[in-house]
Amino acid sequence: MSIYDTLNPEQKKAVMHDRGPLLILAGAGSGKTRVLTHRIAYLIGEAGVNPWNILAITFTNKAAREMRERVDKIVGYGSENIWVSTFHSVCVRILRRHIDRLGYDTNFAIYDSDDQKTLIREVCKYLDIDTKKYKERFLMAAISSAKDKLISPEQFERENQVDFGKRTITKVYKEYQARLKKNNALDFDDLINKTVELFQTNEDVLGYYQNRFKYIMVDEYQDTNTAQFELIRTLASTINETGEVEHNLCVVGDDDQSIYKFRGANIYNILHFEKEYPDTAVIKLEQNYRSTKNILAAANEVIAHNTERKSKALWTEKEEGDPIYWQVFDSDWEEAESIASDIASAVLHGGKNYDDFAILYRTNAQSRILEERLVNLNVPYKIIGGVNFYQRKEIKDLLCYLKTIDNGTDDIAVKRIINVPKRGIGLASVDKVQVHAIGKGISFYQALKEADYIPALGRGASKISPFVSMMEILKGKIQNPDYSLLDLFDEIIEATGYVEELKEDGTIESQTRIENIEELRNKIVSYLDSADEPSLSNFLEEVSLIADIDNVTDDTNVVILMTIHSAKGLEFPYVYMCGMEDGIFPSYMTITSDDASEIEEERRLCYVGITRAQTKLSLSAAKMRMQNGEMKFNKPSRFINEIPRYLLKQQGTIKTPRFPREDSAFGNSYGSFSNYSTISNKMASSPYQKSAPIGKSAAMFDKPKTGTKALNSIPGLQKGLSAPTAKAFQPNYKVGDTVKHIKFGTGMVTKMQQSGTDYEVTVDFGGSQRKLRASVARLKKL
Repeated sequence: MSIYDTLNPEQKKAVMHDRGPLLILAGAGSGKTRVLTHRIAYLIGEAGVNPWNILAITFTNKAAREMRERVDKIVGYGSENIWVSTFHSVCVRILRRHIDRLGYDTNFAIYDSDDQKTLIREVCKYLDIDTKKYKERFLMAAISSAKDKLISPEQFERENQVDFGKRTITKVYKEYQARLKKNNALDFDDLINKTVELFQTNEDVLGYYQNRFKYIMVDEYQDTNTAQFELIRTLASTINETGEVEHNLCVVGDDDQSIYKFRGANIYNILHFEKEYPDTAVIKLEQNYRSTKNILAAANEVIAHNTERKSKALWTEKEEGDPIYWQVFDSDWEEAESIASDIASAVLHGGKNYDDFAILYRTNAQSRILEERLVNLNVPYKIIGGVNFYQRKEIKDLLCYLKTIDNGTDDIAVKRIINVPKRGIGLASVDKVQVHAIGKGISFYQALKEADYIPALGRGASKISPFVSMMEILKGKIQNPDYSLLDLFDEIIEATGYVEELKEDGTIESQTRIENIEELRNKIVSYLDSADEPSLSNFLEEVSLIADIDNVTDDTNVVILMTIHSAKGLEFPYVYMCGMEDGIFPSYMTITSDDASEIEEERRLCYVGITRAQTKLSLSAAKMRMQNGEMKFNKPSRFINEIPRYLLKQQGTIKTPRFPREDSAFGNSYGSFSNYSTISNKMASSPYQKSAPIGKSAAMFDKPKTGTKALNSIPGLQKGLSAPTAKAFQPNYKVGDTVKHIKFGTGMVTKMQQSGTDYEVTVDFGGSQRKLRASVARLKKL
């Protein structure tokens, strides 16, 4: 039996196409890598193409390695002569041989982002440009964007002579590029640009590689930018045996999975491919080998709302499978708690593995609550495409401020923040202070307090003194019982200008960092509302224990947490997509944008998330979600309304497992919960816990609610949560009423004050006064 007999008809048609341009529209889970490797084997074994005439390009080193291994296995002898590589690696290989034609030495250096930032800083200093107004990262992003579009410094200058701000960018761009050449260095964008320039200015070099690579294959073509498109377009022309120009270019991609516009990806490269090559053969790979019929039906229905796309629909020979599980929770904590407990019970009683599960979200900031609930239930996890929430730079910076205020002997914490944000305190000054500290046997912070008496510092002492004064003032304020941890956090933000600096940066990365800082503030609010004895020390201890989960995530059997962007190309048996709310997913910026293509990209991202699921998919939203320390009320995502009601199964309360027992992947019985005391006790600590913890009642799993209620009658699904968004959270109690808190017990309301869309409620719990947020505390009137 031939290896090609295992292919479906469309796959086989793509593999056996051996002349002219070919566009393979490969839907999610349709076996595109298999098609590419088999096509290479066919070209060599059946079409008589020499291995060294084949070039296969992909985007990541991981994808290149995987393709290399498959090609070696299926092709065998001669496969080492095939170029299987990333865009950047191909260009480096070419430039190492020919970049002297452009005035560089072939031993050029390649600058990473840190090198770029350092060079940009030097350029700004030379040009006397204020980096507080024009941040290094902003300038780097502007230059990179220009290079993605093949816009040279000279062209950039011609096109932006009127705009003062862009004239400044022009000056930086020109000087930056000149210094790169002076240093015989290229940045990553230059690797593509200089290869294009080499081909455009040296016909002999271009002719050599056009003749060398008679067959070119490009994977993930929907992710290419303008520079990459031009590179391929220039290279993919060869003279055949009859003397005619031939374009044996095969591109594989899925316009429905084009989700990297923010990185410069140009979806029109794949949408307009036939315009560039009118004789293109188009083959659609629509048979999916990954997901059930219901999951694919949901994905198809959502993506069909996009207008700029190639028409196609995924199908499968797999079973119908479960419906899409959909649940609206009262709060983000309940959402996270339900997901974590679902997974814990599935592993404990359903025979599943942790690595069967993936939790996907729109932004990294959403991971914090999920991480905490997983930790509390002893569920091991790993974050992909990001770092542990408490290990992110901005979070560690602000925690180090809190650590320094709490304990000035933590030298590591003090050294981390002494020049963050920048105060002009360099490494030389730090070293001099450290020598003084060692000589006197005192802490680094104590030595900072003595900066005026360290002769070696000279004028450097004047830059240290303001930092010490600020920290001492904050240390004094935290001693005041009326000064809360939240007050301290807000004052650190204000005094340091940390968030203000990120706002001025104006990049996507800085916005993400701001969102993470807001999420840390949410954590502080929740901690204050739930802690028995809230204090700075106890808070830092709690955070340290949560962050310590890193010690157990080396095990491969872990739950995967990641953004949907990071999940592209992966698949999991069971997938949770949380935060399905307008303002979260799609994002608020997308909803308010005048550019219709923005919402289409968000919808493609939703499509990518849905198609990661193999067996079961759970979608969830929260009526209330803490954002920047305030409770916000969002409507369910518009993408939910795009899924037909017959495909959705509405779940009940937090007590109901997302995947019901009768048709669940978790088996026929959840069994006794007598061994679930650890999970039970930890869940009881949730500030949102309204019902009996898992361990106290197995009945909730015996007869799960299966959602017989008509979905179009679900409150908020069609019209949204109009009442909560129209006015502030309205408690059903007033000053003087007796209320009950799940953790603090019975008390009397002594004061109520509106705060944004929420209320700050002061309650006397038998002589212990506590200030609580009404939407979080969930006080019950007695």
